[in-house]
Amino acid sequence: MPAGRNGTTGHTQALGTADRLDGPWQSSVRESVLSAVSEFLDSRCAQSLPGSRVDIAENVLRSLLADGKCLRSTFLYLGWLAGAHPESAAIRAAASLEFLHAFALMQDDVMDGSPMRRGRASAHRAFEDWHHRRRLPGSSARFGESAAILLGDLCLVWAEQMLRESGLADDVLARAWPRYDAMRTELAVGQFADLVNDTSVFPSLDDVLDVARRKSGNYTVRRPLEIGAALSGCDEPTVSALGDYGVAVGEAFQLRDDLLGVFGQPETTGKPSGSDLAARKATTVVVAAYQLGSSSQRRHLEQLMTSTDLRDDDITRWQCLIAEIGTVEWMEQLIDRRLAWALHRLDSVSLDGGVRSALASMAAACTERVA
Repeated sequence: MPAGRNGTTGHTQALGTADRLDGPWQSSVRESVLSAVSEFLDSRCAQSLPGSRVDIAENVLRSLLADGKCLRSTFLYLGWLAGAHPESAAIRAAASLEFLHAFALMQDDVMDGSPMRRGRASAHRAFEDWHHRRRLPGSSARFGESAAILLGDLCLVWAEQMLRESGLADDVLARAWPRYDAMRTELAVGQFADLVNDTSVFPSLDDVLDVARRKSGNYTVRRPLEIGAALSGCDEPTVSALGDYGVAVGEAFQLRDDLLGVFGQPETTGKPSGSDLAARKATTVVVAAYQLGSSSQRRHLEQLMTSTDLRDDDITRWQCLIAEIGTVEWMEQLIDRRLAWALHRLDSVSLDGGVRSALASMAAACTERVA
């Protein structure tokens, strides 16, 4: 099978071969990915961050990276295993996406004004507190947002650098760059669209799904899988099938994320219940409820969707109304249809049995999660 430089030592020893992707394989990949991230950080932080004079920056970044599920890295590595044997360089290439994700999370939290991320203070809030405790001049909130944006920019640079220095040959990496560039462009354009994604403008469900696809779906599943498959030299029908699977699972992932943004519990999501409603985000759940509701229900929804002063009891009333309309059941059907289509596309190409089983397991993990 085509691949990069040979070698199955290092981070991939715990994983074994592709046909042994069962049992605790996902936690093994995550452990290998986080180990590769930590090794990269050890050298880059020592070289770069001391010059920032913000001594909290490394801790903020390490905390954010350590808590990740490593979904994108796992999908990239599964794309690699669809056409090549386990390799430590491929693990390092996959791990580079953790820096891209850290960039996206910090940027997203600044844009949304989110105080929490994974049960702890978001990056900009941690920087804000650091500034305040030192009684430095200027606005602590402004400093926090600026510092988080800069640390995110650094992660964006490091993401490409780690991929480039992963150990894969240049001709192997060349196969991935077009999709890598497309992924970053889609992420940025999706973030732009999300800036105007407000309930008061009553967007259509198609428009909201398009934003979700650009901002999260493609970059969570589709592009990482395609990049991994391209790196390993998979033929075009295989890359195309994996891409279709990725689109469907990515959309299902975002649909589940939207449900959690309305009904998720703080102890599992790390965010307040109804956080998307409080932020007046026009997510698929909110828009679907409006489209499915009766005339009377729509009038009540309009009052909530256009309100500029939402209290806790308003959020509760909004949640109850969405549930009463039957939105949750409708969303679950959408998720199930996308999952079925994703698995159908996997069956259309020849894949190692272990890889196919792992992709089916990942699809379920993305669509059945509670956090």
